[in-house]
Amino acid sequence: MSLDKVISIAGKPGLYKLITQTRGGFVAESLVDNRRISVSVQNNVSVLSEIAIYTLTEEVPLRQVFKNIKKKENGEATPVKPKDSKDKLEEYFFNVLPDYDEDRVYASDIKKVIQWYNLLQQHNMLDILSDDEDEKVSDEEE
Repeated sequence: MSLDKVISIAGKPGLYKLITQTRGGFVAESLVDNRRISVSVQNNVSVLSEIAIYTLTEEVPLRQVFKNIKKKENGEATPVKPKDSKDKLEEYFFNVLPDYDEDRVYASDIKKVIQWYNLLQQHNMLDILSDDEDEKVSDEEE
């Protein structure tokens, strides 16, 4: 599975993995409680592989931010919790992505990134970060 199959649904907590497509949308399974839900095309859905974080020079894909956190924490959960103070969150994120744009990346965005990383780590899904890159390399070689 890759980050292309992991989504965030507006108004619903946590992350979901895509299970199957239906006529009017798709079925997704929550990583939080493993419940399956039907999601219509009217829902605001974000695919994790399409999300990027603003820096002062460019937009960095979320995959790279997760890799930075994974490297910093040696594959473990973050010591910073999403409910920590804004200053603590920003200080941690500055260590992970030193040139992030403080004017366009809000504390709520940092909370989501940390929450999502910890959720992927909890479900042993961080290996999808390197799998995605390997797939691209093998596709380019063909």
